[in-house]
Amino acid sequence: MVFRSLKYLLIIFFLGYYPLFAQSDTLHHQRLRNLILAESVAYTGAIAGLSSAWYGEKAQGFRFFDDNSEWLQIDKLGHFYTNYHLTRVNSQAFRWAGLSPQKAALWAGISSLTFMTTIEILDGTQPDYGFSWGDMTANILGPSLYVGQQYLWGETRIQPKWSFHHTSLAAQNPKLLGKSASEQWLKDYNGQTYWFSGNISSFLPKQNKFPKWLNLAVGYGIQDMVNAEVAKSQQNGFFPYRQYYLALDFDLSRIRTKSKFLKGLLFLVDQIKIPAPTLEFSAKKGIIFHPIYF
Repeated sequence: MVFRSLKYLLIIFFLGYYPLFAQSDTLHHQRLRNLILAESVAYTGAIAGLSSAWYGEKAQGFRFFDDNSEWLQIDKLGHFYTNYHLTRVNSQAFRWAGLSPQKAALWAGISSLTFMTTIEILDGTQPDYGFSWGDMTANILGPSLYVGQQYLWGETRIQPKWSFHHTSLAAQNPKLLGKSASEQWLKDYNGQTYWFSGNISSFLPKQNKFPKWLNLAVGYGIQDMVNAEVAKSQQNGFFPYRQYYLALDFDLSRIRTKSKFLKGLLFLVDQIKIPAPTLEFSAKKGIIFHPIYF
């Protein structure tokens, strides 16, 4: 069943790019063709590899799974963040191939959403997981934020970012939160913070003298979650709570440089929240000032 579904998804993925060829001029036709071919091969290889190595042996009938109450919803921000930045990077590739910023963003969003939807469908065949509408909603909203800004403002003014610090909580449940540092940055949600970093200058009148690179970021994190469910964490003697943050940030994409290498490096690093003085708000501990928080 997994591979049968995969076959139809691949057909949709390939045919979905067909209208782009009619929109490209001769100069960029070759670039666009090569890009679509490369993305199609990468998509096919990634999905086929996952299907064989991870999904194939356990695959059963398709089912839905409601996990919206787990991890105090921070995992949904992970889905949002991931698909936003897939779209962001993919959009640059389509712009290189000659598409306008708006069309590049739109097709990047479609291709990124196609990939993540396929993953979610494959999850639906697994007895330990299932198709999550919460995950799927986050997968849609991530690209929507990027594409919407390109159509509304012609630029990115609000950027999702991520930061992580190691916590002692992983030792309480290493199987779930990670046994080593190489696993914990991905699994230990207690150490993750997701941010929405807004560029202040872009919301002011055009002639303002406010620093173009300075942002204000709001963040969300959780603490004392040693299990996916709040009740199970409480049974183990922990009392989970939400954390909210306010901090200054930098918009690295607005730093001017003539170096293509440095410009590309700043573009990639701009998905990570820069350590900075931060205010933390929570119902459990009130207001805390961190001289440096990451």
